[in-house]
Amino acid sequence: MNDLIKNIEQWATERNLHTAEPNKQMLKLGEEFGELCAGMARSDTAETLDALGDMFVVMTILAMQLGYPITECVEAAYEEIKNRKGKMVNGVFIKAADLP
Repeated sequence: MNDLIKNIEQWATERNLHTAEPNKQMLKLGEEFGELCAGMARSDTAETLDALGDMFVVMTILAMQLGYPITECVEAAYEEIKNRKGKMVNGVFIKAADLP
């Protein structure tokens, strides 16, 4: 995975995306999320897989633009959730702090 991230970062750097405007990259993430929603709505496995991959690439580049290593972002998110308690309600995990 680390090699893949390095490849994405190199690809972005070669195209000067690492210094581009982060707000534009955020809009790109929204576009890719729309494609994910479409793929899921249509039960289109190929479109869903492509959109998930595209979102990871876009988030990796966005993290670069903001000066954050993507691995640190994911590690921080995991640290926040790793001991989280809660329960499934209608197929959605609800953290304990948000339960009535």
